[in-house]
Amino acid sequence: MAAEIPELDSLRQRITRCYEDRSLLQQDATIAAIARVIALLDNGQLRVAEPGEPGAPWTVHAWIKQAILLYFGSQKLETMQVGPYEYHDKIPLKRNYAAAGVRVVPPATARYGAFIESGAVLMPSYVNVGARVGGGTMVDTWATVGSCAQIGRNVHLSGGVGIGGVLEPPGATPVIVEDGCFVGSRAIVVEGVHLEPEVVLGANVTLTASTPIIDVTGAEPVTHKGRVPARSVVVPGTRTKSFPAGEFQLACALIIGQRKASTDKRTSLNDALRDFAVPV
Repeated sequence: MAAEIPELDSLRQRITRCYEDRSLLQQDATIAAIARVIALLDNGQLRVAEPGEPGAPWTVHAWIKQAILLYFGSQKLETMQVGPYEYHDKIPLKRNYAAAGVRVVPPATARYGAFIESGAVLMPSYVNVGARVGGGTMVDTWATVGSCAQIGRNVHLSGGVGIGGVLEPPGATPVIVEDGCFVGSRAIVVEGVHLEPEVVLGANVTLTASTPIIDVTGAEPVTHKGRVPARSVVVPGTRTKSFPAGEFQLACALIIGQRKASTDKRTSLNDALRDFAVPV
């Protein structure tokens, strides 16, 4: 990023200082720096988190999250008219979708400061500030993409999917859904959970940072938390836990197989699950 944006170091330093000393919000130069960071997020030149080498952790740019939080603090509520719709908010909506090559179906909403790559499709849905949605991705009806979430290319977020936002603390990793994933209807992914490439989540799977994600494909169960391995097929499950009042079933997620090499990356969720004889 530094090579592409000459003023990057200056922006980072000014944002970091202001986050520690909010009185700097009274300076025009600080307001201009915050606005510049949000504009760079909006056009995709900056991103809150980015991948490193394959298999390495993603890098989270805490100072960019700080800029988003400062942006909230520096903006005033305004009434915005969009056709027959009226909004009262601090952050304007994204515009110029035709020039960006993005299809947006009414009444889909994306906030300024989110980046939607060319070729993405937004059905009636919501994308929050700081999020990034890759090309070829479908954000289906009533799906939500929370603040700073990183959604890769050729992903399908099915109807009613909830991708959580992670703004605070600024250093926390956002939700990451890598290229080629398929997330089933009403699935929920929050608290910085990371779906590696081409994962398939069945309908109603809920993944939080503490949800046990249990691989049951081998002789012994293997438990993951916060991360789903590449090409895993995941469905809702339960596990037994003992309490003073007795034994009860708690929710978990089960890895029941791996996506087959013969399966097209854009396959339907139904086909992927039927490979493993899971009713859909």
